[in-house]
This record gives sequence, C-alpha cells and structure tokens, in this order.
Amino acid sequence: MTAVAAIVLALSLQSIDSQLSTSSSTRDDTTHSSTLEDAQRLFYNGDYGRAAIVTQELCAARPDDLDACELRTASLLFQIKKALGETGERDKAAGWKLCTVCPALMSAFIADTVRAQAFARARLKTHPDHQDTLFFLGKIDLNYVWLQLGTLGRKTGWDEYWEARRSLDRLLRMNPEHVRARVARAWVDYIVGTTVPRGARWLLGGGNKKRGLLVVAEVVEMGGGGYFVQTEARFALWDMQVRERDVPGAMATARLLASQFPENRELRRFLTMHDPTAG
Repeated sequence: MTAVAAIVLALSLQSIDSQLSTSSSTRDDTTHSSTLEDAQRLFYNGDYGRAAIVTQELCAARPDDLDACELRTASLLFQIKKALGETGERDKAAGWKLCTVCPALMSAFIADTVRAQAFARARLKTHPDHQDTLFFLGKIDLNYVWLQLGTLGRKTGWDEYWEARRSLDRLLRMNPEHVRARVARAWVDYIVGTTVPRGARWLLGGGNKKRGLLVVAEVVEMGGGGYFVQTEARFALWDMQVRERDVPGAMATARLLASQFPENRELRRFLTMHDPTAG
C-alpha cells in the first residue's frame, strides 16, 4: 500500500469512527438497511448480477460497510461460478478460457476484496476485538478462498485461509453464539473434512465434516440472528445435505427455502429433479 493510500485509509477510518448519531444519519441508515435487504433478497433468489449492482453502489458510498461489501464479493463469486458452469466444461482451466465474462468479474471481485480487507485489517489494528470486523474479515477471506481453491481449482489463497481461521476463531472465543461466525467456521470444518485426506488435515488446522454439518443443523434448529442470518444458515444446510446425498433432508430444506425465495432457479431445478410434482 502506498503512503498516500495509507493516509487516505487512515483518515477515512478516523472519520467513520467519529461519526455522531444524528437524525440525518438515522435516515441514511434506514435507507441503507432497506437497500441491503433488497440486495440480500436478490442474492438468495439467485439474481447475483443485480445483487452485485446494488451492493456495488453501497460499497462505493460507504467503503466501511463490510456487510454490503461481503455480499458484493459473494455475489461476484456466484456470478463467476454460474458463468463457468454455463461453458459446459468440466475442466476448470478450459472453462475459464471459454468464459468471456469471467475476467471482468474476477477483476471486480479482486478489487472489492482487497479494498474490504484493507478496511477490516486497519480497523482491527486499533480495535482488535471488534466482533463485526473480525467476522467480515474472515468471511471475505473465505469468499476468496472458495473462489480460488474451489471454483477455479487454483492452489492459492492460503494466507487468506489462515487469516480467516484466526479471525473467526478469535471471534468465537469471545462470542461462541455468533451465528454467522459459527456457520462460516462450520464450512471450513466441512470442506477440509471432505476434500483433504485424513492424514493431511492437520496441515490445515484440522477439519471434521460431521462437526461442520452438526453445527449448521443446530443453528437452523435453534434459530436466532435475524431472517437473512437464518437464510444463510439454511442455504448452507441445504448445500451440505446435497453434498451428503441426504435427499429427504435436502428436499425438506429446499421446499422451505423455495417458499421464501420462489425465483431461485437452482432450488426449483433441484425440487423438480427429485419430485416432478413440485414445480
């Protein structure tokens, strides 16, 4: 980071931290909340392009808004994943070469990820126990990891992986009931537990797919955390159930999600595939 960029970032953070609660900011927060909810609904309905557009506007207006910026990177991640799938190529490298929209999406993803990480890391230097920042740094890091290692099959992202684990583990030591952190951390357990040979899992800090699945199922059963927090947990549960070939469980979860997000084509396709009468 250049000296000028560091100064700008420091001044931005100082200004953000010193903002007072006024009637004007209250109105702005209300408007922002509504727009973020719109973006979340678009995302869970599978409209990743429009979700990315809405969150881009939010991030541009308030670069410290890590909630919106995390959703922005997630939306771009799923856009890339969808575009690669539409190439019809099973080989990830070949699919990337055929994906005409992927380079631009990747550039946007990297730019937004780096910007959000910079704000989060800078804030944690002065507020190391700030729970929201710890969570969003970990979650944004994991979006990068899932894109590089999972979607693209590239052997990079290890620094972000370890930073995500440290950030989420620190948060969960302070607040073991943080719902979104529990789900994000459960994904780490599940992915390491299912994709890394047992004898090598210790190299990545360990992983346990049963524990990951159990944590997510418990979060869904117990509830809490708000509507979209629970939505995120339910989609995680559905994804894990599909991976585990738990068709009855996945069908039950998909039916509930489809009733809430009827425009999600992936849910409809899954339900139609396993129950033709569900369409």
